[in-house]
Amino acid sequence: MAKIWYVWFRNTRSGTSTSLTTLITWVMNINRFRTEIKWGLIFSIVMMLWMVFERTMGWHDEKIELHPTYTNLFAIVAVIVYVLALRDKKAKDFGGEMTWIQGFVFGLLVSLVVAILTPLSQWITHTLISPDYFENAINYGVEHGLTTAEEAEAHFNLQSYIMVSTIFALITGAVTSAVVSFFMTVVPRWFRK
Repeated sequence: MAKIWYVWFRNTRSGTSTSLTTLITWVMNINRFRTEIKWGLIFSIVMMLWMVFERTMGWHDEKIELHPTYTNLFAIVAVIVYVLALRDKKAKDFGGEMTWIQGFVFGLLVSLVVAILTPLSQWITHTLISPDYFENAINYGVEHGLTTAEEAEAHFNLQSYIMVSTIFALITGAVTSAVVSFFMTVVPRWFRK
């Protein structure tokens, strides 16, 4: 988006009459990705609500030893969100018929939106929802001899979590998209034959 604004600004200064046209065209084209953006936002909100749930359950403080195991339950929620997203895309944008590749590309685009939103969602999670998580995780790891203080501090910080979570969002989003799209498009065709 910054590039679009730069091009628009540059063209405006040079007197090019197409600068406003370029901006309008870009805004009109973004409507093609309305469903992908909507589900990327929904996924990010659901992920932050899960963080509220984890904190409420005590997995970020007094029961932090359970966090590495129970945080993986979010995978079930993530798959449900992807199924709902693909069903929505299939019904609204593809007229009830969708190929595996269409579902997979849609899921990749949702994953890209989630990855773009990850720095913000991680910041919200670790400053507003659970501001003591990093300190608690470092203390638990050091007190139980699982890591040194230096290693724990290198791993449990906002910058590290943003980087790892962004990469993780892209990779797991691609895998989830491939699998969910397969079960929603290819498998039903087998039963129609």
